[in-house]
Amino acid sequence: MSAQGPLGAADPPLSGFTTLRTGGPATYMVVAETEADLLEAVRAADAAGEPLTILGGGSNVVVSDAGLPGTVVLVRTRGIDATVDGCAGAWVTVAAGEPWDALVAHAVAEEWSGIEALAGIPGLTGATPIQNVGAYGQEVADTIARVTAYDRVTQRTEVIPAGDCGFGYRTSRFKAEGGQRHVILSVTFQLSLGSMSAPVRYAELAARLGIAVGERAPATEVRDAVLDLRWAKGMVLDPADHDTWSVGSFFTNPIVAPDQVPEGAPAWPQPDGSVKTSAAWLVEHAGYPRGYPDHGPARLSTKHALAITNRGSASTSDVLALAREIRDGVRRRFGITLVPEPVLRGCTLD
Repeated sequence: MSAQGPLGAADPPLSGFTTLRTGGPATYMVVAETEADLLEAVRAADAAGEPLTILGGGSNVVVSDAGLPGTVVLVRTRGIDATVDGCAGAWVTVAAGEPWDALVAHAVAEEWSGIEALAGIPGLTGATPIQNVGAYGQEVADTIARVTAYDRVTQRTEVIPAGDCGFGYRTSRFKAEGGQRHVILSVTFQLSLGSMSAPVRYAELAARLGIAVGERAPATEVRDAVLDLRWAKGMVLDPADHDTWSVGSFFTNPIVAPDQVPEGAPAWPQPDGSVKTSAAWLVEHAGYPRGYPDHGPARLSTKHALAITNRGSASTSDVLALAREIRDGVRRRFGITLVPEPVLRGCTLD
């Protein structure tokens, strides 16, 4: 375990550890390279009564310009352990600090299917259950078997079955608890064996592959197609492309009553009778096109209406000001309040 801090004014701020590239410093920083290091850092902070923030890849977090008090633990644990069975498939236990996209590439290469449509998503594996990360018709809840986590309240390590994780659309019990009670140590996935993908459920991806929704395709082709689609939307990290200096989609697709869906907006009926509609459609039709505004340090991506981007000199305050403007404009135009997808640390939209 390596430590830095207490961090002074000359030390790098947390902007260097987030994909949005904003945020001030932590009082103290610890880099946890093993599970034992991670637990030691967490227990030490809790015993001292200090504020604690667990930070993975920084791809789904917005950090205050003032920084964060107490200890920030950077999760850098590594390890993939797989048990493969012809009937049960591949049971793959992954350390929280493993980069997610590398895991997807590894699974496709090993012919373990079920996460190939989640290619190109930045961040670390341990963060995926918190948000129930999803894209292109897949979400991690489809394949997670269990999560191993340290409960800071009971001070015990628990193995939590998927059925007890409270997974929903871009949420989980971990997120509902504020994302800080449980420290994710590892995630176990149950993946199918074979070179073909899971059924493709997203129309845009199916069209790119030349298949009907619900059909399968070679998992390598699905992964490549997803990466192409994400590149075109500025959703694959590229230090040279400011359209990728973001947290990805800043707002979740709202789920509303059927009579609340604006005329012409996409509508995806839900099992409970509600309807999910497109946040990107709402943003653009409320008067916020891609690239909005045409100047300033924080703007919408030129490739994707839901990504609020740092054009190189933005502060967190700049990003949140634009997010508030867009949220309030959509609410005035359509009566729908957009909810932020990233976790806000030390700051708020209110």
